[in-house]
Amino acid sequence: MAIDRRRIDALVKDLRHVATDTQDIEVKESVQKLPASMAETVSAFCNGPGGTIILGLSEKNGFTVAPGFRAKPTADSLATICSDKLTPPIRPEINVVDFEGTQLVVAHVHELPPCEKPCYITERGVYQGSYVRVSDGDRKLTTYEIDRLLEERTQPTYDLDIVEGASFNDLDRDLVNAVLERQRSLHPKIFADRDDAETLTMLHVLSRAADGALRPTLAGLLALGVYPQQFFPRLTVTFVANPSRDEESGLITYADAQTMAGPIPAILTDTIAAIQRNENGSEVARLPLAAAREAVANALVHRDYSPLARGTAVQVSLAPNKFEVTSPGGLYGTVTSDSLATPGYASARNQYLLSLLEAVPFSDGYLVKNRKAGYRLICSELAREGLPAPRAEDHISSFSLAIELPTKAADSLVTQDEVVLFLKEHGESTAQEVADGTGLSRRTATYRLSRLVEQGVAIRIGKPRSPKQRYRLS
Repeated sequence: MAIDRRRIDALVKDLRHVATDTQDIEVKESVQKLPASMAETVSAFCNGPGGTIILGLSEKNGFTVAPGFRAKPTADSLATICSDKLTPPIRPEINVVDFEGTQLVVAHVHELPPCEKPCYITERGVYQGSYVRVSDGDRKLTTYEIDRLLEERTQPTYDLDIVEGASFNDLDRDLVNAVLERQRSLHPKIFADRDDAETLTMLHVLSRAADGALRPTLAGLLALGVYPQQFFPRLTVTFVANPSRDEESGLITYADAQTMAGPIPAILTDTIAAIQRNENGSEVARLPLAAAREAVANALVHRDYSPLARGTAVQVSLAPNKFEVTSPGGLYGTVTSDSLATPGYASARNQYLLSLLEAVPFSDGYLVKNRKAGYRLICSELAREGLPAPRAEDHISSFSLAIELPTKAADSLVTQDEVVLFLKEHGESTAQEVADGTGLSRRTATYRLSRLVEQGVAIRIGKPRSPKQRYRLS
C-alpha cells in the first residue's frame, strides 16, 4: 500500500513541533541495526489501537534525517522481527519513502482483532513479553490485563462461580419469588412443574458445591442476594458529588460521598437517588435520569467480575460540568468504542447475570430492559435535552463513560422569562430558533425549554426525541 507523502511530511512536522514521540508514533535512527526494543513497540501497537513506526530519523537532533541510514535492509529486518519474533506473526505495511533527499522506512502496524490479542515476544512468553503503548513509551502488560485479553478468546463464566460459605438463606426471598413467578409465566412448559430448587438451579441462581450443598452463584447473589458485600466487600458503587478544593490543605473534598451496597437492584436504586439528591439546589444542570440509570446499570452488569477485579468498585461521580461512570474491565467481545452505537453489536461478558437481571423487577419494569440498545438510549436521552453524546474511554483494565453537562451558572445569562417572552412573540419554535433568538447555545435552550415543559408553562409538539420538535406556550 502506497504511503501518502504529504501525510509523512505532516507527521514529521508535528514531531518536530512537540519534540518527542507520541502515543501512536515511534521514531528510531536505526543506523547500524534495529534497536532491541523494536519488538516491544510492535507488540504495544498491536495490543492497542495501532500505530506508525518511522525509521531513519534522529530524535536527539530534532527529528532530522539520520546520516548513514540504509532503508532497504532496515525494512527487511523489521519485517523479519514482525514475522519471526512475535506471536502471532505480524504483517505490518512497510514502505520505503523518499524524504528530504534520502529515504525513510515507514511501517503502519494495525491493531489485532480481540480474539488474537495479546501479541507478545515469543521467546519471553505471553506474561513477560506482552506490551501496550502509554504516552510515548511501551509498558509491559500486567497479569490482570493479559488475563482480560485472553478472556476475549472464550466466554467468561466468572458469574457462575459458586460462593463458598453462602446458602439459600443469603438470598432475598421477595426477589427470588418475583424471578420465579416471572420465569414460570414466560416459560410455563419448562418451569411450571419444577420445584423452586430445581428451577433456581436451571436459572443458575444456585449450583451444587463440592460438598453436595446447593449454594448461590455469584450471579445469583449479585442479582438476588440480601447483602452480597458480606462475601465481596468491594462489589459496590462508590458515589461522589460536587467536588471542591480546600484552600488550606489543597485536598479535594465532596459535598456528598457514599458507598452503595446490597444486590444490584438496591445499588442502582440508591445511586439514582443520590444523583437526584445532589442535583436539587446545586450548580449541576439537569442530567437525564434515564441516561444516568442506563450508564450505571450497564456498568454493574458488564463490569469485570473475575477474582482479581472483585476488589474494585464501580465509580460514579457527579460534578457541575460532568457525570462519569467508571467500571473495572474494558469492553468485551465485538464491541468497541467506535461500534457502541451501531445496531447489532452486543457482547455479554456476564451472560448468566445479564439473563437473570432481565427477570428482576425494578421501579420502571425490569432491571435490564434495553439489551443491545442501552448506549443508543443514552445518546437519545442526551440529544433530547440538547446534550452531546457521551465520551467513551476503553482500556484493557477499565471502561468509563463521561457525559458533559452545562452548568446553571452558564445558563443564567439569559433568564427563563426571556425564553417565555420569545415563545410569546414568535409562537411555535424549535430549540435552535430559540437559541438563535436569545443568544443561548442550543444545548442550554433545550435545557430551558425542558424546564418550562416540566413546569407546565410550555408543551412539546412532535415525536418524542425528534430533532424537529417544536415548543409553544401552554
